[in-house]
Amino acid sequence: MVARGLMLALSRAGHIELPVVKMRPPNPLAVRVRPAAMAAMERMPVLVSLRELGSVIFRQVRRTADEGDFNSLLESHHYLGYTQPVGEQLKFMVYAGSRPVALFAWSSAARHLGPRDRYLGWHPEVRRRNIRLLAYNTRYLILPWVQVPHLASHLLSRMTRMLSAEWEKVYGHPVYFAETFVDTTRHRGTCYRAANWVMLGRTQGRGKDDLTHRPNRTLKDVLGFPLVADFREQLLLA
Repeated sequence: MVARGLMLALSRAGHIELPVVKMRPPNPLAVRVRPAAMAAMERMPVLVSLRELGSVIFRQVRRTADEGDFNSLLESHHYLGYTQPVGEQLKFMVYAGSRPVALFAWSSAARHLGPRDRYLGWHPEVRRRNIRLLAYNTRYLILPWVQVPHLASHLLSRMTRMLSAEWEKVYGHPVYFAETFVDTTRHRGTCYRAANWVMLGRTQGRGKDDLTHRPNRTLKDVLGFPLVADFREQLLLA
């Protein structure tokens, strides 16, 4: 894809002449089939205290038989729906007993993110080399029938404690810093702040592929969380 993009750019600039296009195969990345609805599952309201809920179990379901259920629940109950993550990615379902109560989706971090890059204080070359050591929380969902006070921040704290080790199991390297966006027109990010995530700044509302330099979407708070005490030393290694 990189080579193809380069050849198209050279052609459009008039440096080379490409053969006439004979066919345009469908692009599976452009038109994705939405996750199918899950089979019926128990939706009895869970209205208990955190102590009464009892122990919870985190299961990494990426590339397992439960990944379809994860995608379906996210598509059905998260306001952003389900979108296929890019790059490295992990998916966690959190269970209380046999019932899922929450979902976490993680993926590779954005290459350029001003508030985060200024917070970390890294040089562009170091960022390019070490960006793989960051994780982006793309989705976090407490299922709508689960109403347990303080559950969201409790699960988030537990998730970040295990994230680096889980990442290393799948991809052979740890992650040292986590980040996420909070759309403040819909949420306040209370559970992140209660779990000691740091406010890094705010997006400019232009998106990663912006060419107009004008806001075209809602501004979002950028929050971050160090996964190890020496995260800066690890991320600034040349």
